[in-house]
Amino acid sequence: MNNPESPADRWSQTIIGLPLDEAQPLREVSLARTDLRTTNISLAEQQFKVRLANSEGRRESASLLIKKLYAWRGYDISGMDLDRPNRITLMADALGQPIGTITIGLDSPSGLLVDSLYHDEIEQLRQAGCSVCEFTKLAIDQDIKSKRVLASLFHLACIFAHRIHGATDITIEINPRHAPFYRRMLGFTLLGEERLCPRVQAPAVLLRLTFAYLNEQVEKYGGTFQDIPGVRSFYPFFFSKQDEDGIAERLERSE
Repeated sequence: MNNPESPADRWSQTIIGLPLDEAQPLREVSLARTDLRTTNISLAEQQFKVRLANSEGRRESASLLIKKLYAWRGYDISGMDLDRPNRITLMADALGQPIGTITIGLDSPSGLLVDSLYHDEIEQLRQAGCSVCEFTKLAIDQDIKSKRVLASLFHLACIFAHRIHGATDITIEINPRHAPFYRRMLGFTLLGEERLCPRVQAPAVLLRLTFAYLNEQVEKYGGTFQDIPGVRSFYPFFFSKQDEDGIAERLERSE
């Protein structure tokens, strides 16, 4: 019997190639089909690429980066599930080295990871007609100072979750000390109060972000690629709405 195809296996591995330097203008952010086989990264242009971690080697690289950074923060990840169905992992790499990763969890009959600690809160969203997803295992190499890496990973995760799979709400379970960034810079709101997460043996809170709000911010600020005076938001470093449409269209055609 053939194993069922995972969501990640439906798309080619390389999604975008971008300069690390925010000051460099973007060219075509969604690679043409003839470019998807290109794996060389120009050192002179200091490029990074975001790929689907849908091979054993890339999944292992993403897992090693997660383990490295979570261990550096003092988290016990022995109970963390690093391989679970209905999940899509994106990985950014430069010069062949992983520099960032994020995983999208799609709701299914087996539920989400956040159900283990915040089942009542998640179930209320489901009962209200929301299509819930979760973002987990977000990790960026501490030596990388480019806002574009984090913004690209997060925005691409949003495109997969919302534009491809129809999610209406993002949930994240994070350490309370990281919550102010997500609330102030991305517009997340508190959904579940602080509890001890047994998977990493650390405190956690549950945050929620609606794609309705996110889409408004992308329309307003996306593609600026610089800090805007008086605006405390990470959305200027997201893709423009036009670029988002182009990426989503190519991903849909590759399905």
